[in-house]
Amino acid sequence: MILKSTAIRLAASVIVPRIYREQKDGVQLQRETFHNLVQEADHTIFGRQHNFNSIATYGDFVRAIPIRDYEEIKDYIEQIAEGKPDVLWKGKPLYFCKSSGTTSGTKYIPLTKESIAEQIRAARNSLMCYVHETGKADFFNHKMIFLQGSPELDTHGVIPSGRLSGIVYHHVPAWLTKNRMPSYQTNCIDDWEDKVASLAKETLQERMSLISGIPPWVVMYFERLQELSGKEFIKDIFPDFNVFAYGGVNYEPYRSRLEQLIGKKIASVETYPASEGFIAYQDSQKTNGLLLNLNAGIFYEFVKPDDLGKPDAQRIMLQDVEVGVNYALVISTNAGLWAYSIGDTVKFVSKKPYRIVVT
Repeated sequence: MILKSTAIRLAASVIVPRIYREQKDGVQLQRETFHNLVQEADHTIFGRQHNFNSIATYGDFVRAIPIRDYEEIKDYIEQIAEGKPDVLWKGKPLYFCKSSGTTSGTKYIPLTKESIAEQIRAARNSLMCYVHETGKADFFNHKMIFLQGSPELDTHGVIPSGRLSGIVYHHVPAWLTKNRMPSYQTNCIDDWEDKVASLAKETLQERMSLISGIPPWVVMYFERLQELSGKEFIKDIFPDFNVFAYGGVNYEPYRSRLEQLIGKKIASVETYPASEGFIAYQDSQKTNGLLLNLNAGIFYEFVKPDDLGKPDAQRIMLQDVEVGVNYALVISTNAGLWAYSIGDTVKFVSKKPYRIVVT
């Protein structure tokens, strides 16, 4: 076990400096990502319809491809569901990621072999940044629990589909699977109350060191652990618990309750994974903001929220963003999303490196 934490510290010492070098070259990296995406998809149905083979500059791209939301790509999604290849991206996606929309009902976002690999890499990088900054890697020696959706998949048309966290379950790297909890059977329980009860029973006697999940889910899990154990604090149930990783919702409304349940302050690592791509992650315990994931097959554009929906909306590239200004996030990805508005707004708190907060 000591060998594992030592190996992870060594890996972090290589991976994290590379991440910060990429940040210094972020503008050039985004240019390369833009050109690579367009080139890879020029033979697709979408690429042919939008003359990708004639796009040489960002200006060409803006003129050829308007900003879209899910309703405006739904016809392409249904073509993919019917089994048609090379629609938005080369070949067929591995999955559809089911995401709830406020106006569109259930959205089916493509996940390709390229984009799912970037989801896993970004999650790894968030923990590597923590290890590199703090020197702490012993939590890899014990058990880790990921509170997530069911890994059981259904289909939309001919494409396997599921929630992002459930899909990711099938792609956890081998070096983590021996430490991972809960069991597959518990993870597949649909009813959340029953699932939390099973999670608590299954982990109560384990040496949990990292706990990851959406904060309200984790609150329910901790409360059930208290009931089962009769102990007041989670720190007394899991003495090795030192890292809390979370994403999906704002942590602040839950912070005081979680710290009350745990019985102490605890290091936390925030992530910003979305069905459309892994956008950012916390890289430091000392500074505010999440590091924008620049080398992940995602090309970013930024639009002032009041301009979103206007045909002449100014679309801003990374080099032209301003600190402290609110932007709607628009992305093009290696899953075949093109100038896609994901419905979130962000604000830059730093450009050296590029850090954002979700607003």
